[in-house]
Amino acid sequence: MMESIGTGAEPIEVLLVEDSPGDVRLTREAFKDAKVLINLHVASDGAEAMAYLGREGKYASAPRPDLILLDLNLPKKDGREVLAELKESPALKCIPVVVLTTSASEADIQGSYRQHANCYITKPVDLEGFLKVVKSIDSFWLSVVRLPGVPCS
Repeated sequence: MMESIGTGAEPIEVLLVEDSPGDVRLTREAFKDAKVLINLHVASDGAEAMAYLGREGKYASAPRPDLILLDLNLPKKDGREVLAELKESPALKCIPVVVLTTSASEADIQGSYRQHANCYITKPVDLEGFLKVVKSIDSFWLSVVRLPGVPCS
């Protein structure tokens, strides 16, 4: 599922890998005031995310994401496995990955950075905090950072 959000001329493709419909809805809402046009694609589990990234089946014409927001605790294939596969792939390893998860476990934080996550954010449990975090992703990753535009392989 994809939705264009925000304003701007050149869209940024964002893949949100998240199984919580509430967090997906809140992420969409937070990106509505984005300074850039965001095409938000959603995968609800790790297997679907890998199919999207591999352009398999219904995702054959899916655009390459400029940024991935990845939850760790996912059904079918968890985010740790997705991150490992992404960073082992010559075609995908340069896509920045922001781990956005409820886990504050030091093992998850260290493991994510060992697997070359670009950022680790523990989701706040309150609505206002969650919206603030997603808006900070917009203001930094989508407005300040220069994202790689082409595959790195």
